[in-house]
Amino acid sequence: MFRLQQLNQRLVSYIEQWAGAAKPHLAYHPQGIFAQLVPELTYLQKKYCPTLWLANPHAQMLYFDLFKRHRIRLHYDAIEQLTMQDGGTTGIAWYGQKLSATTPTIVIMHTLTGTPESMRELVHDLHHYTGWRIALCLRRGHGKLPLTVPKINILGSSDDLAEQIEHIQRLYPRSDLYAVGSSAGTGLLVRYLGEVGKNAPFKAAFALSPGYDSEQGFARVHPVYSKLMTKKLFKVFIQPYSSTWQWTNLEQLLKAKSLAEFEQAYIEMAGFQDYQSYAQAVNPIYVMQDIQIPLMVLNAEDDPICRIDNLMPYKQKLANMPNILIVTTAKGSHCIFYQGLTRTQSWASRVIADYFRHYAHLEQTKKPRQAGFLKIEMA
Repeated sequence: MFRLQQLNQRLVSYIEQWAGAAKPHLAYHPQGIFAQLVPELTYLQKKYCPTLWLANPHAQMLYFDLFKRHRIRLHYDAIEQLTMQDGGTTGIAWYGQKLSATTPTIVIMHTLTGTPESMRELVHDLHHYTGWRIALCLRRGHGKLPLTVPKINILGSSDDLAEQIEHIQRLYPRSDLYAVGSSAGTGLLVRYLGEVGKNAPFKAAFALSPGYDSEQGFARVHPVYSKLMTKKLFKVFIQPYSSTWQWTNLEQLLKAKSLAEFEQAYIEMAGFQDYQSYAQAVNPIYVMQDIQIPLMVLNAEDDPICRIDNLMPYKQKLANMPNILIVTTAKGSHCIFYQGLTRTQSWASRVIADYFRHYAHLEQTKKPRQAGFLKIEMA
């Protein structure tokens, strides 16, 4: 029996070594909010072991895009269209609408070309692991939303997001809100959190595979993915509306072969006259230091899209903030983080859910003490 255990341990050790398993690296302020939370977050205390046959970052992305995303069985309760103040159209894809009025709601900001279909796995996982309501906020032109105003922003508009959040709060005024940004959605999340500061409506937030400085990040995307994603931007936002964009510098935009070139050329479509004013309005890096709520950030060192190099100039500054936790893993690819030998599941989704549930519990344990203190003072 002892020898069998030894063989089993050696086999597990070999698999972990082959897959690149390692404990995540954590960086946070020793006197901040996460000093109290981290010991309770079990998934951050153990090794993340990628799926053995998906240890390569490109394999994880191909597996999700060609296979896994098409096998997620999830039907949204509703996909609601919202009219913004300027007449533009955004949306919210709901899952768990009929849950109680006090059930927390997770607000998700999607990827660069995200749709309700492409985000189903994250929606499913977060609902499954928390039991909470999910509100997937759709940006203009995404998910087949009508482009009622000739204006798009591939990184999203914090003004639009504010209107979407206000709508959610009107529907569920007693529901605590939590936020998740995925890839490009992290830029919108961080931008919004920095702009509203202490008035943020969220209890806590999570940034999954962020790119940090958008003025630098697009140029660092792996050239193959950059080319493919640029073609997808043309397919989703430009080709169906070619007559709509005739007033813009469309000829120059159509020459774009990379994400960086596309972003430089499309700024008129986003409502700006020059790139600098655009960058000042949407780049999350300019307001990052103004975030006041707890924010956990997760990056993989092998991410071919939001490269780990993007984090390095800001890692120490973020780690010195009392409300931010930086989590980095050796493996995980871009927003994927699959684990399991046969049944692949996202380790990142478990980390997010575990974080939110523990933070909600921490908030609940504070309330009785505060109420008791007030009663003593009044007496």
